[in-house]
Amino acid sequence: MEMLNDEFYMQLALNLAESASGQTGVNPVVGCVIVHSGRIVGMGAHLKRGEGHAEVNALNMAGEQARGATAYVTLEPCSHYGVTPPCCERLIVEGVSRVVVATVDPNPLVAGKGIQRLRESGIQVEVGILETKATQINEVFNKFILTKMPFVTLKTALSLDGRIATRTGHSRWITGEKSREAVHTLRHRHNAIMVGVDTVVSDDPELTTRLSVPGLHPTRIIVDSRLRVPLTSRVLNEAAPTIILTTDLAELTKVRQLEDQGVEVLQCGAGPRVDLVKAMALIGERGISSILLEGGGMLNGAMLEAGLVDKLMLFYAPIIVGGDGAPSAFAYKGPEEMSSALRLQGVSMQAYGEDWCISGYPTSNSSIEHLGKADVKEEK
Repeated sequence: MEMLNDEFYMQLALNLAESASGQTGVNPVVGCVIVHSGRIVGMGAHLKRGEGHAEVNALNMAGEQARGATAYVTLEPCSHYGVTPPCCERLIVEGVSRVVVATVDPNPLVAGKGIQRLRESGIQVEVGILETKATQINEVFNKFILTKMPFVTLKTALSLDGRIATRTGHSRWITGEKSREAVHTLRHRHNAIMVGVDTVVSDDPELTTRLSVPGLHPTRIIVDSRLRVPLTSRVLNEAAPTIILTTDLAELTKVRQLEDQGVEVLQCGAGPRVDLVKAMALIGERGISSILLEGGGMLNGAMLEAGLVDKLMLFYAPIIVGGDGAPSAFAYKGPEEMSSALRLQGVSMQAYGEDWCISGYPTSNSSIEHLGKADVKEEK
């Protein structure tokens, strides 16, 4: 039985926030629960960029019962005027007597100012309840608001011996149905999905979200330095926006043909390969704060070497493929000594049917040798 305390109510607020993952664009996910005299009187989540914040939605539900109540908020209430008015002012006007905040907002426009404003108004404020959980559910926002670069999650399905296909290139299916369903949930929760052109040429995927209930389709990003993508590819349909990352060497006629089909073509460097650092900066300028990287070994390796991967999710199937020439999940020049291998921190494991997903974050002090131009070698 769960104990009824501040952590209990904050966990409810975190559940509300996490349920909206993938819906808020560059905005954070936030949940709020309002409690008066031992009774929950209001609940809310931020559901869409430009619409009501979690505190406002919860206060609207609570009505007059908000006066003298405690508000549990997963992220510091905003103190500035943006698309919507500041939430801290609404909490003050409604007469909330206590606010419990999980974590301070890293946005320089807020960053403690909301908490200060509440305290100046005589409201009791406590900070740090379930802070680690609150920080993790907003890992995308926390990076993007400070760097304007997208948070990249590298996802791959592989055998126990690290293969992503057989020696003939056959890869369907490595993992089971439960894992594939989890991947489509990940697509729903990311602004964009990124693959290399070889994936498009060989598999002709649509790169959309397919679940038992309607899901959001991410923007599709294709790394294609020579514009080899066929004009008839399904990834160029109207199911979702498509961006192609190429170089200044791209043929202008092909660029115009793609643009005529509604595709945005971004030239990232002089070539011969795509400058991935420049590409991520351009993607960030377009308000894309998160990318699910579903690349092959070459693209995965190049993104790792460029220091552009923030999180890895490795779905292991209980199979051994073997075979000379069978592609691996990561193709890049590795270290000479095992002590210099890339290490993950914050590692967790979760079962999906017979498969296991290992998640973790590359350590900031890893000794991966970055590429001079942070570019990608395409598979042939």
